[in-house]
Amino acid sequence: MAVSTPDQAAIQNAIRAAAHGRYVLGNVRLNGSVTRTGAMQSAGAEFLLADVTVEHGMILTITTSSNAPQSSSSFEGVYIDCAGRVVLPCFVDCHTHLDKGHILPRTPDADGSFGGALAATKADRTANWTAEDVAGRMDFALRSAFHYGTSAIRTHLDSQPPQDDISWPVFMELRQRWRGRIDLQASCLFPIDMARDDAFLDRIARRVATAGGILGAVAYPTPDIDRLLDQMFQAAARHGLNLDFHADETTDPSADGLRRIAEAALRSRFAGKVLVGHCCSLAMQEEAVVDATLDKVAAAGVAVVSLPTCNLYLQDRRNGTTPRWRGVTLLHEMKKRGIPVALASDNTRDPFHSYGDLDMLDTFRLGTRVLHLDHPAGDWIRAVTTTPAEIMGLEGKGSIVEGQPADFILFEGRSWSEVLSRAERNRIVVRQGAPISTSLPSYAELDELEGLALG
Repeated sequence: MAVSTPDQAAIQNAIRAAAHGRYVLGNVRLNGSVTRTGAMQSAGAEFLLADVTVEHGMILTITTSSNAPQSSSSFEGVYIDCAGRVVLPCFVDCHTHLDKGHILPRTPDADGSFGGALAATKADRTANWTAEDVAGRMDFALRSAFHYGTSAIRTHLDSQPPQDDISWPVFMELRQRWRGRIDLQASCLFPIDMARDDAFLDRIARRVATAGGILGAVAYPTPDIDRLLDQMFQAAARHGLNLDFHADETTDPSADGLRRIAEAALRSRFAGKVLVGHCCSLAMQEEAVVDATLDKVAAAGVAVVSLPTCNLYLQDRRNGTTPRWRGVTLLHEMKKRGIPVALASDNTRDPFHSYGDLDMLDTFRLGTRVLHLDHPAGDWIRAVTTTPAEIMGLEGKGSIVEGQPADFILFEGRSWSEVLSRAERNRIVVRQGAPISTSLPSYAELDELEGLALG
C-alpha cells in the first residue's frame, strides 16, 4: 500500500496507522551531520534524499531513496512518500531554567535589565516558589517542549537555601513522571561566593549527587574567584559530578570567567564534563585576549553553550537607546578550535527573558540569523541536537541512527531556507515510531499559580 501526497496531515495519519508495524518514510531529506548510517557517509553536512524504514518503533534501515514505492514482492508494510521533506532528530536543550519559567506576569517590576531581573526573580522566589508552584510551572514548560519535539532538557535549579529543599524533590518527581518522553537533567545554581562556605558546598554537592545532577554556579567576578573555582572542581571530583557554570553574562570586557574556568579545569586535571553558558563578554575583548582564552578552553575540553534569545534580550540594554551589539558569544571561533558548542533556550517568560516557549526550532532559527550560522549552513544543526546530547552524556540522543528508537521530526520544509523561514507549526513529532498527539498547554492553566485576575 502506498500513500503519495504532499499533505502533512495525510502523512501524519499514514504514520499513525502504520506505527505498530513496518513502514517506510520515503523521499525524506536527512542531514549527514546528524545521521549515523553507512548510506550517509558521503553526505557530510549536506542533505541526502533517503528512505527510512521503521519497524515496531525502531529505525530498521536508512538507505538512499529509491524514489518509488517498494515492490510488493520484496516489502511488507506501508510506503509513505514524503516528497522531499526534511527529517531531523529530536532536539536536545542543554541550558534552561524551568524553575523560573512563566513567572513574568507576577513580576511587574522587571525592566529588562540584568539587575532588575535578579531582584524581581529573588522577590518572587521568596514569596511564591512552593513545591506546588514550581511543579506546576515546570510541567507546563515540559509539555510545551515535548510538543515541539525536544527529547532531552537540562534545567538549572536555583539552590540557595531554603529553595533547594523545595525544588530538588520536585525535579526528581518530575524526572520520573516524564521518563520515556523527555530525559531530564538538573544543575544546581547559586552565586559562586556561596562556595566560600565549605559546609554549604559539601551539602549541596551531596544533594546533587543523590539526585544524579550536575554541580553548577554563577561564576561572576570576585577577588577570590580562582580559589572558589578550585573548590567547585574539588567538590565535583569528590562526588563524581560534572560541572555547569554561568559566566561573563555582561558587556564588560574585563569579565574573564570563561578563561578562569578553563584554567581551573587544567589545574585540577578534571576528568568530568564542563559546560559554560553565555560567555558574552568574550565578544567585547581584544583578539589576543580572545585567542589566549579559547586556546585554554580547547585544551581543557570545556564546552560552551550560547543562549541567543536571552543574550539578545538582556545584553546592552540601555534606557531609551538602541543596543549596539548582539550579545552572543564567539561560536565560530570556538568551533574552529574543536570546542564543543551548543545553542539552548535559556529563560522562558520570566524577568530574564519575557518571551519564548521552549521551541528549539525557534532558538535555532534565531541563532542562525544572529550568529550567521549559514552560507554555508554546514553542520550547525548539531548545536541543538547531537552536540548537547554528547555534552549531557546521552548516547544516541540528538541523532538519527539505525537500531535506535524512531524519534525524529518531519518538517514541511524541503531545505534549510524553507524550514527556517516559517514556524513549522505543522511539524510531525515522531516518538518510538508514532506521531505524538499533543496540544500546547493553555496559559489559562497558570492563572491560579500566578495569582492573577486576568481581565
